[in-house]
Amino acid sequence: MRVQSSADARPVARRRDYAAAAERITEAQLQETVERISIPRSYHFERTENQAVAEWIAEQFAAYGLKPQFHGRYANVVATTPACRRQAGVLIGAHYDSVPGCPGADDNASAVAAMLACAEHLAQQFPDLPCCFVAFNCEEDDLAGSMDFVEHYLAENPIRLKAAHVLEMVGYCDHRCGSQRVPRELPIRIPEVGNFLGIIANRRSARLANRILSMAKSYLDDFPVMSLKAYLGLEHLFPVLKRSDHAAFWRKKIPSVMWTDTSEYRNPHYHRRTDTPDTIDYAFLRRVAQLLLLSSLTTLVVGREAGRDRSPSRG
Repeated sequence: MRVQSSADARPVARRRDYAAAAERITEAQLQETVERISIPRSYHFERTENQAVAEWIAEQFAAYGLKPQFHGRYANVVATTPACRRQAGVLIGAHYDSVPGCPGADDNASAVAAMLACAEHLAQQFPDLPCCFVAFNCEEDDLAGSMDFVEHYLAENPIRLKAAHVLEMVGYCDHRCGSQRVPRELPIRIPEVGNFLGIIANRRSARLANRILSMAKSYLDDFPVMSLKAYLGLEHLFPVLKRSDHAAFWRKKIPSVMWTDTSEYRNPHYHRRTDTPDTIDYAFLRRVAQLLLLSSLTTLVVGREAGRDRSPSRG
């Protein structure tokens, strides 16, 4: 395993259009989404609320000019740009369900907010790029929604993926020393201050993680990002590395990374009724959304500018 910091990453040349697009993401729009969907919305125990949140997400996709659809037995909300059916694209995903009785502001309204902000700006400012956006259901039920997506949607539709960015709890930040813990089973060392974004990658997605670190270094130098890369199949020996929807893509050998604030290893409100919108650090969340947009743009353009797509993956 290898831990790397954006502080040590190789910077890339900044593009003014990318920087301008990222600046348009606001804390206010992110907070509005978090507050709107932070209600208990378990697939099995709060079905009405779960369905209402899914329908609201679909409405947002439609407002951005996308054509959303509900797919599969778990009602994943899927929206793609027209180019996604012609070129290898990038998927951005986040689960929208919660555990029973939990408002789920960080888990996982924060991630849905970042995904929707990215979807809005990519769809409206870069409409010719191949993007797929998915709000997964039933992540809290053994990743059922994302497993269904990679098994059926990708098999039934002419979608090729360069990479998948999966967001899992990305809104909690704590600047106090000692606020960050390490999973006991992981033989790694990370900062003791919980103010960084974590990127989890395996061998197939290591290059993608490097690109994210470089984008953070180049555009958001004041925003610390740490990546953990598991090589030689080590992710299969440490289940803690496969606890979110990115694992469904790893299973299909599609390059995928998980974006996370490290959940319960930092956030004391994990899976509790206290996981409410007032606990979210919206300045931190804005940085995450900006980096997501920047990283997605550079992943999409790499290869296009070289006149080729590198090893696109099909589910």
